[in-house]
Amino acid sequence: MAMEPIKRKMAMVVNQIRMDDEDALDVAFWLTKTPSERIEEVTALRKRYFTWKNGFYPSKMEKVVNKKPL
Repeated sequence: MAMEPIKRKMAMVVNQIRMDDEDALDVAFWLTKTPSERIEEVTALRKRYFTWKNGFYPSKMEKVVNKKPL
């Protein structure tokens, strides 16, 4: 005898936040983190991005700094 799946209802919830407020919340969040935690997260994001884009993470990165002309 097969059981019928339980039907569940989920309420859709939307919170509207102005972009200016969102930026301030982002800054406030990251200011609660230590510099090493911030660097660790940026490194993790870079690894995910390069792996997604190229299929692998390069063993070496070239440091390139571009300076805007004054």
